[in-house]
Amino acid sequence: MTSTTEGAEDVTASDAQAPARPRPTWWVKLIAFAACLLTLWHIGASFLWIAPYSALREIPTQEVLAGYMLPMFGQSWSVFAPEPINGDYHFNVRAVIEKDGEQVETGWVSATDVELSMIRYNLFPPRAGIQSSEVASGQMNAFNKLSDEQKAVVALDFDEDDWEEWMVRSFDELEGEHPSTEAYMAEEHLSTAYATQVAYAIWGADAVVEVQYRVSRQNVVPYEDRNDPSAQRPDPTFSTTGWRLPIEEEGQSRENFANTFRSQFERTQK
Repeated sequence: MTSTTEGAEDVTASDAQAPARPRPTWWVKLIAFAACLLTLWHIGASFLWIAPYSALREIPTQEVLAGYMLPMFGQSWSVFAPEPINGDYHFNVRAVIEKDGEQVETGWVSATDVELSMIRYNLFPPRAGIQSSEVASGQMNAFNKLSDEQKAVVALDFDEDDWEEWMVRSFDELEGEHPSTEAYMAEEHLSTAYATQVAYAIWGADAVVEVQYRVSRQNVVPYEDRNDPSAQRPDPTFSTTGWRLPIEEEGQSRENFANTFRSQFERTQK
């Protein structure tokens, strides 16, 4: 009994001599609390964005949700069943350039192939590797909603100052009832601005006079033909657009875009 009592006293004395564990300071607690809130928000926002549309998406409002998720965290429900992505988009650009005192029409350059080469076999793919695919998808989806008469207007050349206003007037002058072109004009502006940066990066901003872009979509081999060795992908579909004057958004850096895109373009040409 004596030895047991002495042992217990030794343990008690040892505990008393052990230094007290320091408590976290208030700012450490604040940072941990903020990190937990941010993690919960990110998981919740990602869930709402990826999941099929429901009334839950309106809790943070679509504007707030889209502002957070795009462009860095954007994902699409269409990568999953029952309607997975079944085709690829391509964005091609060509230009009229000044060369030796004459205007010369260049060949087509696939901006999509250049960008995809940034992410192929890359464990840390850059966001720049999917820009053209997203631009092409938005443009073709809006283009397909136009009437045949409106598509004919899109195929015209608009190479004058204020050409976007001229295009809107051309839409308005069409007879009969037609779908709204507001959504398409937003995609037209974005596509032309992107094509402008590609053209500037490849042929030089001082040389480019006009730009033209071409969007295509090609479906994969149909699922029921997946085991057929002779099966081929369907022919691509195109959205036909004419020539445009270059446009740039305020705050864009053509130098930064050119440094990234042109160096990758030159690698693909080797």
